[in-house]
Amino acid sequence: MDRVDRVQIAVKSATAATESFKKLFDAEVSREERSVYLGANKTILAFGESEIELCEPDGTGLAADFIAKRGGGLMTAGLSCNEPDRLKAHIEALGFECIDDGDQFYLPPQDHFGMSFVISKTYPRRRVGLASFLYEVTNTLVTDWRFAAAHFAGLFQLEARNFTRIGSPNFGYEGTLTMFNKPNRLDRIELSQVVRDDVTMSRWTQKHGDSLYMCYCETDDMAALTARFREAGVRWTPRSGNPDDEPDGLWTDPRDMHGLLMGVSRDTAGWDWSGLPEAVDPPPRGGIGTH
Repeated sequence: MDRVDRVQIAVKSATAATESFKKLFDAEVSREERSVYLGANKTILAFGESEIELCEPDGTGLAADFIAKRGGGLMTAGLSCNEPDRLKAHIEALGFECIDDGDQFYLPPQDHFGMSFVISKTYPRRRVGLASFLYEVTNTLVTDWRFAAAHFAGLFQLEARNFTRIGSPNFGYEGTLTMFNKPNRLDRIELSQVVRDDVTMSRWTQKHGDSLYMCYCETDDMAALTARFREAGVRWTPRSGNPDDEPDGLWTDPRDMHGLLMGVSRDTAGWDWSGLPEAVDPPPRGGIGTH
């Protein structure tokens, strides 16, 4: 496995969602496609070096069902590798279903701890807009995270010795980061088992069980990005708790992002909680107001 290269978001209006990502991140429309598997028309946005697929239902199907159940939001985690045909053969040899859809294939969530995956071939792309790249999708768990870690290590042929143990008393979870290419890149599935019943993640897992929860991207201009959020009147949560001087990161509010909860971290800051704190560069001098 190479990268977290995309996410798919189920939306009622791809036009409205496109405008949001353009306004906040300078994303650009790359192309439009139809997904038979999802029953949706996809507007595919260039988002840094990654892509975001806005999936608007074209009738009945998985995208329409997702919106009917949840109102929209993060539907599919997208991973890429250089040889998807070989990966598909490996996964099928393990006894798991792979569902072809154009030049991608899907792994249904019931087989993979509530995670729906779409697998694509890795392509180099020019960086577009204020986001640099996606690097994480989060699997919130009721199940013991160790079972999920072993599953994904075997499924995607990952080196478990490169995984990074994580935990947060404040957010009430413990687990691991299934690092794909440590120390070269941040790409991973975050496995977060909820261990407290009074936190936001607990309310989520009580409703959805093992499931896809959020994603993360990096930016090399946090100051410009937070300015965009302020100008647009869009709600967001600063990583430090101080919206007037936030150098390292933020979380979007799903109510203002078409159901998407996404973390954004300053360039290299993600290594601080990914096992290589020595790789973190200092924030820009002058704080949030310095570009």
